[in-house]
Amino acid sequence: MRSFQKSTILPALPIPDAVLVKRAQKGNTQAFEELVKRYEQRIYNITYRMLSNEEEAKDALQDAFIRAYRFIKKFKGDSSFYTWIYRIAANVCLTRLKQRKSKEQLTDSLDAPIAGEEDIQREIPDAKHTPEILYQRQQMSKALQDAISELPTDYRPVVVLRDLQGLSNREVSKSLQLSIAAVKSRLHRGRLFLRHRLSKYLETQSVGVVERNS
Repeated sequence: MRSFQKSTILPALPIPDAVLVKRAQKGNTQAFEELVKRYEQRIYNITYRMLSNEEEAKDALQDAFIRAYRFIKKFKGDSSFYTWIYRIAANVCLTRLKQRKSKEQLTDSLDAPIAGEEDIQREIPDAKHTPEILYQRQQMSKALQDAISELPTDYRPVVVLRDLQGLSNREVSKSLQLSIAAVKSRLHRGRLFLRHRLSKYLETQSVGVVERNS
């Protein structure tokens, strides 16, 4: 008697973004909701880094997807959906930053709270790391976000998109409608600003370590 092997049921592959976009363009709201689920965390990370304010970042996230839904039929597929949506989100944040600056409320952003673990994806702690090391990492992460929140508004979007989101100079140039030369200049100045702010933090930490060990 011939023996038959049991067939293995493979998990269904995720529907490609391009297919979901086509469906959304035809009015399928479930397809667009799936795109939102895929990218809302990554887009939130961008809006939070740029605005340094949890509630404002959530509002900007919502605005970005509302605009994307409104103009989804105009999306031609020349880039990935993620590239398209982060450009929309970046522009939403730039508008908010300009409005904030015009109302002379830039100083409010310096006291922006740090989002909780549920809002920004963190590195999963290694069990063999001591509580002190984990605490130092958390403090360094907070120091970095504080420094980013103090970046001048001309530099912050460039630094966030280039260094934190890993976009190329050309992609940042297209997203922010700046020349590549302007992107490089603002990136350089922004990095110097962050280096200066973080060096102060590291000096303070070093002094604390020496005092504890003395």
